[in-house]
Amino acid sequence: MTQNNTAEKNKIGGLTKKHRSWIYTGFFIGVIMLLFIFNNSDYLFGSSEENGPYPPNYIPAAQKTSALAPDFTLPTSDGKSMKLSDLKGKVVIVDFWATWCPPCRKGIPDLIALKKKYGAKGFEIVGVSVDTDTKNEVVPFMKEQKINYPVVYGNMNVYQQYGGIRAIPTSFVIDKQGKIVASYEGLIPVETYENHIKKLL
Repeated sequence: MTQNNTAEKNKIGGLTKKHRSWIYTGFFIGVIMLLFIFNNSDYLFGSSEENGPYPPNYIPAAQKTSALAPDFTLPTSDGKSMKLSDLKGKVVIVDFWATWCPPCRKGIPDLIALKKKYGAKGFEIVGVSVDTDTKNEVVPFMKEQKINYPVVYGNMNVYQQYGGIRAIPTSFVIDKQGKIVASYEGLIPVETYENHIKKLL
């Protein structure tokens, strides 16, 4: 009789304690699986939206869609200031670089040649120096290389707005309306830039 009473106590709604334990375990695993799927839905199923949060006007590097280039006003190497939006109406290459960067140094003669060839036709280059400890070397380097386009000194806010600048050189091709039409990380053939310039001028 005692055994029957014990069995009855362990049964609720026709389920034994063992069955209830299985149900609770299954429910717990199901909740964990749902949370996993929800938190990784972009990875598992793909997403057309970027993960966040990002700074205002964030533009991921190497994004090749026509997004408006984040505007900036930065000090120039000659002690003045430059506002990117003042160049609206021109095709612009914004090039993030540094004096200590070998690929940057290698690509500068190509940029100089492009400015010579297309500068009078409505084309401009803006070099954004990311030099910090070597900032005092920028002007001597410009004179040595005979850089014929404006160079400004960047800051962290601008780097973040342009995708974080994970590597240099990183460059952005901007059309006459101020929209980014292409961007590149690393040194690229001058012909790639030239093809963009010809199409956009």
